[in-house]
Amino acid sequence: MKVCVLGLGEVGLPTALYMADRRNDVWGYDISEKAVWKGRDSGINATTHWNEIPKADIYVVCVSTLLTENDPDITAIFDVCEKIAQKADPSSLVSIESTVIPGTCRKIFESIFKNSIPLIHVPHRYWADDSKRHGVKQNRVLGAVDSKSLEKGLKFYRDFLEIPLHLAPSIEVAEMSKIAENAYRYVQIAFAEELSMICEQLDLGFKDVRQACNTKWNIEIPEARTGIQGHCLPKDIRYLSSLSENNSLMKSAILADNKYQQWLKSKKHPAIPAAKPEIIKKH
Repeated sequence: MKVCVLGLGEVGLPTALYMADRRNDVWGYDISEKAVWKGRDSGINATTHWNEIPKADIYVVCVSTLLTENDPDITAIFDVCEKIAQKADPSSLVSIESTVIPGTCRKIFESIFKNSIPLIHVPHRYWADDSKRHGVKQNRVLGAVDSKSLEKGLKFYRDFLEIPLHLAPSIEVAEMSKIAENAYRYVQIAFAEELSMICEQLDLGFKDVRQACNTKWNIEIPEARTGIQGHCLPKDIRYLSSLSENNSLMKSAILADNKYQQWLKSKKHPAIPAAKPEIIKKH
């Protein structure tokens, strides 16, 4: 099959290479020349010019989604799907692996693909720090806009790529699952960070307290490291919290992480204590 992967970043390039290893004819598209050259160096036909991409059987969307003033910014998804609509037809399959908010895929299916191009959502779970266990091939969630899309998606991901799948009852559930799982992880880490600050205040070892807690069968407190960094977790918790006013826990977690990062900075660069006023003794 001819596959086009749109977005050759941290997720897109490993995805393209995985698919190429399974004897697909893979093409990569990215607006970044650096990403394209990296793709070419890895053996992928890659270009920054959409008109050079041949018509494909499968289009896999791996472009980054962003935050603009703490609000979801998924314009890149709509932009590349507009390009896909120029080449794809009802015999094609479009898979969006990028993180989106619920309702995005169906809106694209209806407004851009005019209900005619099969569309699925298979959110990535790629973790670059352990790509062997948590790479392209791991348990994934798949949702589809209709039965035809589901059939094509299963044939490609489950049967051809041999990726284990959990089938979501709707594409909206698949969309929600990605931001929910990352927001949940964010809250877990923020709790550990706050606990770490409390332990130091009480002159207790956080590591000792954490190890003691984690002996209980249903407790697994993560480590508290350098604050919640990276692209996905800080973005996805804000994606989820933007959907409802029922977000007090998530907002508190964001605040806790901000406080923790400031606390770490204060430990590295402690403030100079104010000089004590001299006591004037009366004679």
